[in-house]
Order: sequence, then C-alpha cells, then structure tokens
Amino acid sequence: MQISEIDIPDAVKGFYIESGISELYPPQEKAVEAGLLEGRNILAAVPTASGKTMIAEMAMLKSIINGGKCLYIVPLRALASEKYARFREFEELDVQAGVSTGDLDSRDEWLGRRDIIVATSEKTDSLIRNGAPWIKDITVIVADEVHLLDSPDRGPTLEVTLARLMQINPDVQIIALSATVGNAQEMAQWLDAALVESEWRPIDLQEGVFFSGSIKFQNSLRVVEHKYKDELTDLVYDTLNEGGQCLVFESSRRNAEASARRLGQVLGKSPGIQKSHGSSKSSGSPGHEYSVKLDSLANQVLDTGETELTSRLAQCVRGGAAFHHAGLLSEQRKLIEDGFRNNLIKVLSSTPTLAAGLNMPARRVIIKSYRRYDPNYGMVPIPVLEYKQMAGRAGRPGLDPYGESVLISKSDEEMEGLIEQYVNNSAEDIYSKLGTEGALRTHILSTVSTRLVKSREELMDFLGRTFFGHQQDTWKLAAVVDEVIEFLVTNNLIIDSDGLHPTELGELVTRLYIDPMSASTIMDGKGHLGKVNVTELTLLQLICNTPDMRPLYLRNNDYSWLDDFIQQHNDEFVAPPPPHSSEYEWFMSEVKTAVLLQEWISESKEDDITNRFKVGPGDIRAQADTAQWLMHSTARIFSYLGSEHAGFAQELVERISYGAAKELLPIIKIKGIGRVRARKLYNAGYKDIEAIRKAGFKALADIIGPKIAANTLRQLGIDVEPELKGDHDQTGKGTGQQNIIDF
Repeated sequence: MQISEIDIPDAVKGFYIESGISELYPPQEKAVEAGLLEGRNILAAVPTASGKTMIAEMAMLKSIINGGKCLYIVPLRALASEKYARFREFEELDVQAGVSTGDLDSRDEWLGRRDIIVATSEKTDSLIRNGAPWIKDITVIVADEVHLLDSPDRGPTLEVTLARLMQINPDVQIIALSATVGNAQEMAQWLDAALVESEWRPIDLQEGVFFSGSIKFQNSLRVVEHKYKDELTDLVYDTLNEGGQCLVFESSRRNAEASARRLGQVLGKSPGIQKSHGSSKSSGSPGHEYSVKLDSLANQVLDTGETELTSRLAQCVRGGAAFHHAGLLSEQRKLIEDGFRNNLIKVLSSTPTLAAGLNMPARRVIIKSYRRYDPNYGMVPIPVLEYKQMAGRAGRPGLDPYGESVLISKSDEEMEGLIEQYVNNSAEDIYSKLGTEGALRTHILSTVSTRLVKSREELMDFLGRTFFGHQQDTWKLAAVVDEVIEFLVTNNLIIDSDGLHPTELGELVTRLYIDPMSASTIMDGKGHLGKVNVTELTLLQLICNTPDMRPLYLRNNDYSWLDDFIQQHNDEFVAPPPPHSSEYEWFMSEVKTAVLLQEWISESKEDDITNRFKVGPGDIRAQADTAQWLMHSTARIFSYLGSEHAGFAQELVERISYGAAKELLPIIKIKGIGRVRARKLYNAGYKDIEAIRKAGFKALADIIGPKIAANTLRQLGIDVEPELKGDHDQTGKGTGQQNIIDF
C-alpha cells in the first residue's frame, strides 16, 4: 500500500514521502485495513523494527490535524526522550510535542498546549491523580511496550492507568504496541481492539546457537574463524570484519564491563574495527579520522565525571567498544547510545535493560548468558519473551543485509536444548500483576481520592475493567481489597462510611504519588522524633524505611562497619529493631542506604562513594532522585501534621537534589555549576549570587574555567564578550543588558 493511497492529510503524506517513506510495511498496511485511521482501537503485536511507531504516528497525526490531542505512554525515561526527539520532527507540520517524566506531584499544565505528550506510565498516573485538566481532551492514547503489563514493577501502574484513561475518555482511540506474545488476542479483547499480528521484519532475522566454532542456524551452519583466545571475541570480530556492529547481552554489570574492556583492548588493534573507515591510520586517512572521532567521544565521556567507572568507559570507547548499564550516568548512556547509532562504537556490551525498547539495532546480537540471577532461586533461565526482545535488536534497517542473534552454548546437548527452548519457541502468555496488596494499596487510594469510585461496589466494578478483571473473576480480589480498605481507614487516608471517601491526608498522599505504606511509615516516624536526637541521618533513615526506597544490598564486609556505625548513632534512628531480631538485617540495609545519601549531601567525592558502596554514579543519582521525592513527601506530610521538623526536611530536599551542604544552596542552583565547582567558589569567598555577579570574568575563570565562568555570568545577565575578546579594560560587572539565556 502506497502512502499516497491512505486516508491521512496531504501534509502528512508529504512529510513521509520527503523522508523517503513511500510505501507501508505489511504490518502497517494490516493496521490501516483494520481501521487504524477510522478511530478503531489497535493492538499491534509485531517484531522489533517492523514499523510499530509509524502505526501510532499515522493515527496521532490524523487526529491532531483534525483538532485532537495525543498521549504517548512509554515504560522508561530514556525511551521517552527518544520518542520526544522523533516527534519534534513533526514541527514542520505545526505539531508540537512535549515530554514529562519527573516531578510526580505536578499537574504540568503547560503540557495542555502540546499536541503530543510523551510520558512514562508512572508520570501519566500522577498527572491523572493531580487533576491535569487536559487529560479529558486526549483523543488518541498510545501504549508502547504494552506487554510490560506482565512486569511486577511497572505492570500494575500501566494497567490501572489505561483502565482509568478509558473510563475518563470513553471515546478515546487506543493504539497498543507490543512485542509478539502468546496471548495477544486476550490483550486485544481487553482493550476492545483489532489485533494486528505479524512475524514480518524489514530485515531477515537468523536465530542460532554457537558451539565448537560454528553457529547452528535453523537451515544453515556458519563457521567462525578461531582467531582469539575466547569465543566472544571471535564472534564479535567475525561480524566487525564484514562491516557490521555487535550488541552483547551479559547477565551482570561486572560481566558487561569486563567484556567491553577485553573487546576494546583486542579489537581496537585489529583491522576489522577500522574496515568501514579505511585501514590506514596515517594523518588524513579515513582510519585516522575514525580514531580522532573515537578520542573525541572518549573525551566527552571523561567530561561527564571523575570516577573510575568513567575512566574505564572512556578507555573502552578509545578501542571502539563500550558498556551500558544502569550504573552509568544518563549523560554517559546517551553519549554511548549516540556513538553506537552513529557507527563509531562497533560493539556494545550491555545488561538486558537495553533490550527494553531503545532503538539500538546491530548486525549481530550475542546473548552470552541466558541465565539471570534471582534472589529467591539463584541463576534461572530468562523467559522466551525476554530472549525475543534481545534477538529482535539484530539487523540495522538500511545498513545490514540480514540480522543474526546468537546464543552461546557449552555443549552439544545444551545447544539442542537452547534451539528448542528459545529459537523454535514462542513467547509466553502475559498475566496481570495487579492482584497483590502492594499493587492494590496505592491504586485503591488513588481511585477513591480522585472520586473515580465512591463505594466498594464501584471499586469492584472498576477493578473488573482492568486486565486482571478481564483475565480472572474479581471476587478473587475481594479479601485483599477488604484488607487494603481497612489499612487505609486505620491510617486516616479514607473514610468507609456510607461509601468510600478520601480524607484530606489521603488526597495529599495520592498527589505525592507515594505508597500509602510509605505515608504510614513517615507518620509513625514523626511520632518517634520526640524520643531521638534528630539529625540529617534520622530523616534519611526514615525515608529509607519506606517501601518506595530500594535499599542497597548487604555485602559480607558490610556487617562489621554497619554494626559499629549503628552503635555509635543509635540515638539518631527511628525505632531501630533489637540486634539479632528478624528485622535487624533489613534495618542494616536501610542504614547503609542512608549513609550513602549522607555521604552524597556531605559532598564526599563520587569516586569515594562508588568505591565504598560498590555502586556506579548512575546508582547514586537514582538513589538521590528517589530520596529527594520521598523527603519532599516527608516535608509535605510533616507540614500537614504540624511537625516542627518540616522545614528541616524541606532543606534536605534541596541538599539531596544537589548533593551539597547547606551553605552551598544559594549558589549551586546556577546551571552548570554543580557541587564540585560550587565548593570551589564558596571556599574562594564567593558565597552568594551577588558575590559571583561582582567577581568579574577573570576571577571566576581562574576558579572554574573560562567556559563555565562565561556561561555563569551570562545567566546572571552580565556581558562577558569583551573579556572573551581579550578586552581587559572591562570589569565584567554588568552592562545593564539582561541577556539571560538557558544553557
């Protein structure tokens, strides 16, 4: 089917044709034939790289040009950024996109002026709870990666959010995008959607298993030259030597880093990695230009931080390799992703998180280990759905003649088992994870607080509209629902009298977007503060005791120092359990997490924190983000309850945000300064904005460097161009021109 033949506005047809798309892929054609452009709900369960996003785009653009507004829901912040960048390309059609992923107690009313709003499922849920007025104006909802309904973490929120949106906007069009799953028809029935299923891919995918020097595909055998000491390097070189790229999926961060380091050292010296850029490294040759680009990318990585992890990553990049996991900073991950997409990085070694939706294809995907660590069962095989997600990354459209996914086997018997279990198997059915007390607790409070339901009967009716209710009889939830209602009543979050009614406190907790159990913990903690020596450690340990905070794991060498630390600070903790009790080990992990946060706000060097706690800089930021949200919630709840410690909690919110001591707060808010430069300025006597404004360019440049100094002064409305041009007659004290710009 030609683009010119379909029922979309001419401007949209022109946009696609000018971008080189004149014909629909078969799954896209199926979606159009199923009623996509007539407002029919669609569930597209098709492989990666088969044009799922364009299915959503066509429906959205047609709706927007007819006066509609669209919501695009994604599971991850990184995927939100990727989709937002794509949708900004529609500005030439006078279509405006916006993205929102943070500030979980904000209405983000400015999004109402956007035509396409990209948000995570958690943020979408929060926007509904906070009464964002534009929600009722949505005409098309896209749920990307909707198979994540099966996820215990994200599934219940996505499920309830979709159910609520369908109830708020009964005429809305739902476009659900999914990997191929076993029970796609069941999901489509729940959404009242036409099912579009297809195994078609724009590039042929060959799935196989490597053993004893060759890859066994379904209909062929590929011999891999044994050139290096290990199989992984042989498999990677085999692809790079033909001008392709490789994605390697490892079972752990440590393994991902080790593989990237080894591959960077070995392959960086080989001709294969230089092949598509010319073999010569002499000045002016393509090979030399490639090395220069790699060095430039490595230097950009180094600019993001001063930790050992950053140095290791930069060293890998110089060899054309990299690793990717959640321990990296978001800036580092973006540099690596862009470097891989631009074909600078030839091999990327990653944990499985990269398979969850990011557009990062490669000629060959190597799944080095098909087992993952489960704290309850040890090493267990991954689901077929997860394997298919990783395998689906194989094949770069427009660059590769084919894609290959390769599992690595250690025996002939294991090879046959892997072919049967993964290569020739279909993905599992997915099931709702809503039926647990933890999942229901927050969503029942939310539905009551936003007046979506006003009685137990209405609540059970709403739960019947969820995917859980579609799969199972809701009477199975009755006992859990009663327990949750009792908990919410006991904690003064709802009233169960002549129906279900929210309290003022319950509405606050809903808007704050925290687990009601976290609110209960914070309220209980407030009652204990009169019995302890309240310090920053007290409030940090309190929020680390909530279910919304994921405490750090305890390692064998943690027990001794934590025991000593707890004894030294015992009068600062809220209701610590007695030593050797069943709760004590969990308490120790809470204290360990609180100590990490204390080190962060005390301005300990990131490298010292990462080494002491065996985490990455990305983990520090993730813990700080969660802690900031929970401390903000603590401050709001304390204020509501009239606690004298509300102001202290609010001060800690800012300190956690910036990772700094109290005295730096007046200057650290300047964009681009950060905790390290702010400390240098403070120690040099520049302790507030006015002192920095009066300092002049040269004085600041000597402390924080000329580039940052110039940016800082520009933000404060000071003309620095004379200093930058070498005119030292100017003092840089301000010209009256308020040329304040955002960097």
